[in-house]
Amino acid sequence: MLVVGAGPAGLAAAARLAALGAGRVEILEREQQPGGIPRHSLHRGFGPRHRPVEGPVYVRPLVAAAVAAGAVLRTRVAATGWAGPRTLDVSGPDGPERITARAVVLATGARERSRGARLIPGTRPEGVLTTGELQQDVHLYGRRPGRRAVVVGAESVALAAVRTLRAAGTEVVALVTDRSRAPLRSPRGRVPVVTGATVTELTGRGRLTGVRLRCADGVHRLIDCDTVVLTGDWTPEHELARLGGLVLDPATRGPAVDTGLRTTVPGVFAAGNLLHGTEPAAVAAEEGRHAARAVLRHLHSGGAATGHGAPAVAAVPVKVAAPLLRITPNLLSAAPAPPPGGRFLLRAGERVARPVLVAAQAGRVIGRAALPATAVPDRSFPLHAPFLAAADPSAGPVRLTLLPGDRA
Repeated sequence: MLVVGAGPAGLAAAARLAALGAGRVEILEREQQPGGIPRHSLHRGFGPRHRPVEGPVYVRPLVAAAVAAGAVLRTRVAATGWAGPRTLDVSGPDGPERITARAVVLATGARERSRGARLIPGTRPEGVLTTGELQQDVHLYGRRPGRRAVVVGAESVALAAVRTLRAAGTEVVALVTDRSRAPLRSPRGRVPVVTGATVTELTGRGRLTGVRLRCADGVHRLIDCDTVVLTGDWTPEHELARLGGLVLDPATRGPAVDTGLRTTVPGVFAAGNLLHGTEPAAVAAEEGRHAARAVLRHLHSGGAATGHGAPAVAAVPVKVAAPLLRITPNLLSAAPAPPPGGRFLLRAGERVARPVLVAAQAGRVIGRAALPATAVPDRSFPLHAPFLAAADPSAGPVRLTLLPGDRA
């Protein structure tokens, strides 16, 4: 058994597989230490909502559980490509290697999109960071990022960036978002929040000197700073999945998976933020354990020998329409298992009051469900939808629409 990635999803999957007798379980991690993003996230917010802890505190027991169960943890080993459906080429301290496994779980996580991917114009000075780069610099290497910083983003990770900068002794001179509303939880202390603003240019030669904004009223404004932190805008680390020929879901940009977290390649499973970009670590760990159960079913059914166990060719894709952004899992196979935690995860791009979800296939409504709470951006909500199991495998994609309660 091979697990790629030692974040919460990969560690949880490996621990469950090793504990339940799946044979030799190897975890490959390209970083020097296991733990994924939580290992350098020293803010609270990990684990149960009623008792959140700091990232390293949360992930340490996951590492210990995987090793205690018998999983072999190999750090500084990167999977670089595929030589077959369940055969990976890897590179590590001992040189190149080729590993064939009975099943593979991809748990490569997600990353924030860089300045280049966001197409922000200007010069290319030092001092431009993502939150992950900032946290590694401060918490792992003890570096001070700069004297004056601007944080760009509105998700909770933006507030974590503010706290990290302050812990490093950096003044946060502005929190900038293109949304019309400020983050739901403001950082402690006075941080000017600029809403409805877009970053149009980064200035400076050698070192960043400023961030130019276009504000909601059309006025351009330059904020002097030597550091800018670009937060949020997560994207799955799907390069390995893409190289392996896995079908990617266009909405999530991660592998398309059915409710058993089986990908479109037999014997290859996926879990965690590789599937959706941004969910709490506890959700990723739950998906890792769910994938492990599906792997065990795959092995017990003889799938490792026959190549069976992937979603059927006639697997039905689940598509979303605006204001919905994505759903996971996003395939309905011929022999469905319950989804992780018994529910699908949906995310909307705008606020929808008293939402009602409508599912249709081939122009026919196959089900609807009133959701228990208002849909808001940057926060997923669960969908318990047994009617999705009634989808016709031959009738094409199921399409989901979210309507306000007064229009449903």
